[in-house]
Amino acid sequence: MRWAFLRGFSQLSRSFSPAPYIPPPRDREVHRGAEQSSAPAPHRPRSSEVLGAAEAMWIIPVLALCGLAAAVPSEDRKLSDKATTLADRSATLAFNLYHAMAKDKNMENILLSPVVVASSLGLVSLGGKATTASQAKAVLSADKLNDDYVHSGLSELLNEVSNSTARNVTWKIGNRLYGPASINFVDDFVKNSKKHYNYEHSKINFRDKRSALKSINEWAAQTTDGKLPEVTKDVEKTDGALIVNAMFFKPHWDEKFHHKMVDNRGFMVTRSYTVGVPMMHRTGLYNYYDDETEKLQVVEMPLAHKLSSMIFIMPNHVEPLERVEKLLNKEQLKAWAGKMKKRSVAISLPKVILEVSHDLQKHLADLGLTEAIDKTKADLSKISGKKDLYLSNVFHAAALEWDTEGNPYDADIYGREEMRNPKLFYADHPFIFMIKDNKTNSILFIGRLVRPKGDKMRDEL
Repeated sequence: MRWAFLRGFSQLSRSFSPAPYIPPPRDREVHRGAEQSSAPAPHRPRSSEVLGAAEAMWIIPVLALCGLAAAVPSEDRKLSDKATTLADRSATLAFNLYHAMAKDKNMENILLSPVVVASSLGLVSLGGKATTASQAKAVLSADKLNDDYVHSGLSELLNEVSNSTARNVTWKIGNRLYGPASINFVDDFVKNSKKHYNYEHSKINFRDKRSALKSINEWAAQTTDGKLPEVTKDVEKTDGALIVNAMFFKPHWDEKFHHKMVDNRGFMVTRSYTVGVPMMHRTGLYNYYDDETEKLQVVEMPLAHKLSSMIFIMPNHVEPLERVEKLLNKEQLKAWAGKMKKRSVAISLPKVILEVSHDLQKHLADLGLTEAIDKTKADLSKISGKKDLYLSNVFHAAALEWDTEGNPYDADIYGREEMRNPKLFYADHPFIFMIKDNKTNSILFIGRLVRPKGDKMRDEL
């Protein structure tokens, strides 16, 4: 049956040119290792007027220089030291927060944007006083930086990385601070939080909880063009302020997947539980590293305009991600990057939308943000003018869509010697991913896919 399937897959591959994927050369048991033989085995394969002469001679060079200045692409514009520093601090936050979340045994999929979380911490610092403000900066590893430095640096960083046009990606971001119906927002706070962090502000009445929840979820859905239909089903604490981040991100690959090379496969959540998901396949030249010591693979897939990349880190075998997660930090990521080589890689990825909503309050508290969330200690008086407000929820909701769309691929590469014998990166079991901004070195997203949406598949012998 397997060989019949592969023959059919081969015929499909020859029905268009070039063949973007090379089927896996080995059975699942060989690829996974002998200890995986008991795991379920779903199918696998892959320009005003006329000027005087003197005027013209003078003005043309000036116009040319102005044109050149205007034409400087985003990637050539130098970031300020402030933005560069805050990019580095937000990358540290990425790993710290990821680790705090991964400790939660009930946590499955993780999807968070460290730069957006950094902006939320900036907001708390902007609206807080004394320890409430300093703790927010400390979680961002920015406690030794003055306030103006932090706010202007984060503002520049956010404006840079969220420029979807320059990066040719789809990234819709909505940030809103909801306050109780009884408070009045201080004008300076509203102005500065909008200026630096593009935050909206709204009062909400939780006496009618159903209506309040509907309002929050409808705002999130509208912000993301319907890609994120729900932020939360309930809000337990209704007497404080709510931070809500709603995002939708869709990468545009530097080289697209062929839309015909999509079929249903099995994704092994565990060795004994498999769900069916659509998988997309292609073969191309990618930065790749096979870490034989740690028994994992790292592959980097550039996104369009190559200003950012998606990095996948996957253990060789089906296993809980805890072992690999313990390795994660900025230094390890840099070490892997230094060992990656560009080579032929046959990649299979789930073609799915990952929707995740996190309440980060507890996890930020684990990192030191304890006063802002404590009703008896919080001093957010720069938000309301009174010391009567605390942060009851930090909802961070995002949807990430992996699809085939991207730039046309170079058909000529498929006849080259370097395309022979590709490495196989078959993402049919839990993996970690990051979206890294190559200009700022910030991490736009970090997360893990453990359980994609899909129906349970029957075990196959």
